Amino acid sequence: MAELKNSPIEDFDWEAFEKGETAGEKTREELTRTYDESLNTVKDNEVIEGTIIALNKREAVVNIGYKSDGIIPMNEFRYNPDLKVGDVVEVFIENQEDKKGQLILSHKKARAARSWDRINAALANDEVIKGYIKCRTKGGMIVDVFGIEAFLPGSQIDVKPIRDYDMFVGKTMEFKVVKINEEFKNVVVSHKALIEAELEAQKREIISKLEKGQVLEGTVKNITSYGVFIDLGGVDGLIHITDLSWGRVSHPSEVVELDQKLNVVILDFDDEKKRIALGLKQLQPHPWDALNPDLKVGDHVKGRVVVLPDYGAFVEIAPGVEGLIHVSEMSWSQHLRAAQDFMKVGDEVEAVILTLDREDRKMSLGIKQLKKDPWEDIEVRYPIGSRHTAKVRNFTNFGVFVEIEEGVDGLIHISDLSWTKKIKHPSEFTQIGADIDVEVLAIDKDNRRLSLGHKQLEENPWEVFENIFTVGSVHEGTIVEMLDKGAIIALPYGVEGFATPKHLVKQDGTQAQVDEKLNFKVIEFNKDGKRIFLSHSRIFEDEARAEKNAERRAKRASRPAKQQEEASVATPAIEKTTLGDIEALAALKEKLSK
Repeated sequence: MAELKNSPIEDFDWEAFEKGETAGEKTREELTRTYDESLNTVKDNEVIEGTIIALNKREAVVNIGYKSDGIIPMNEFRYNPDLKVGDVVEVFIENQEDKKGQLILSHKKARAARSWDRINAALANDEVIKGYIKCRTKGGMIVDVFGIEAFLPGSQIDVKPIRDYDMFVGKTMEFKVVKINEEFKNVVVSHKALIEAELEAQKREIISKLEKGQVLEGTVKNITSYGVFIDLGGVDGLIHITDLSWGRVSHPSEVVELDQKLNVVILDFDDEKKRIALGLKQLQPHPWDALNPDLKVGDHVKGRVVVLPDYGAFVEIAPGVEGLIHVSEMSWSQHLRAAQDFMKVGDEVEAVILTLDREDRKMSLGIKQLKKDPWEDIEVRYPIGSRHTAKVRNFTNFGVFVEIEEGVDGLIHISDLSWTKKIKHPSEFTQIGADIDVEVLAIDKDNRRLSLGHKQLEENPWEVFENIFTVGSVHEGTIVEMLDKGAIIALPYGVEGFATPKHLVKQDGTQAQVDEKLNFKVIEFNKDGKRIFLSHSRIFEDEARAEKNAERRAKRASRPAKQQEEASVATPAIEKTTLGDIEALAALKEKLSK
């Protein structure tokens, strides 16, 4: 309680007081008046100071020197967790006496009444103030400062990135006012500003002591796709992803985790930009130096596919030790394909060491060597005359490339596709990816190529055609194509013939056209060349010639007998040499010789 303002009553009659009589000449009303005058005089809606005289979890009891104490809810003091009995606080007098005779006070309203003056003073004086973080909001936090809701941006909470904003809700922290917008009554505060100056001094001190090759302990502060930021105790450094491990790293999170403490080595730093390049893998020996010294060409190794370009696959057989499997070493086939056709990133594969260069730290591997070379015993597995089913891989103008099995390729020449059909391009006969039956005609082991045939699977029909399409025989045919030098005619049994333009002239003098069906006479049959030459005009030409000969013979037969006899006399007889004549000549020769 506040001390009484009036001095003690000097002429107080203690004897009368002991007898129960009225004290001196004072009445009860005078005593009451004297008591009231000894208390503070307060007014409603006034802000004054009071002293905390009692505390519990729900409320604080405040004495303002009035005849009764006031009660204030503890939630109005959330911003000040250090509140204790004896602290002087500002209070706003809402009501001197409610229905229960209780003094009604508010600390929150007292703070709000003077808050803008205090906020402006804190900004002007660069003052450190306390605030209570009430809740999260978009982009930051809401802070209670002097009863005003101020905004704390997420970037201004701390110098390091914040991963869990909720951990700050309900905390009382120190802030600096960085911006006030009087028009919109907005206040922006920062906790980061309190520690930046101190950290800047620490940075300068740390950087001044840095040396290349120095090993320091740091804490993982942030992880990005390109590297890891390390807190070295006030200054940050970056471990690039390539300096995390001797092996390939897809993402830094495979190697480190947030808040992990680890030793790093300083690779380089920039005094002006204050950038520090750090390394982690440099603290470990190079894996090539630790590679098994007994490893040699021809040994089998196992590893994981880490990179897969089109031309091959990089296989990690140990962290930091990789070998290249070129796509040509993935299959015995000579048809080069993309490496993705054989494997994918992450696959565990077995391979054979083909080359090993420890000085240049290079290694080449192969997986086709795990299988037997199919050409080693090609004569046994695919002898000449044997028949197989192959798959069409590619076309050229002169033939079809096929694969009987992986690594065993062959060529079917265009002339070996069909006995009868004239094929201009293999695509007319088959298609890529289709199966085709073949017969081995020849083996070229040096070039790893088989000569194959398809028509050889059937008997040569030209042996039969020779007896059907005899010279002079006439057959019905259809002109299927016109060329500069003649026409192709489709004949029975699926065979084709050829006729030059002069043999395509019809009896009326016009030229035969495509799709016309006419009779053709065989004028030449070439079994070896598989060619049949035809003529349409020869048919009526020969008929006309035969008619003329017949007329000539008829005229000769109709002459008179006398004319025929004269003609015979007029024609001198040719005497034949007899056997007797020969004997006479022989006798004459013998006589002359004697």
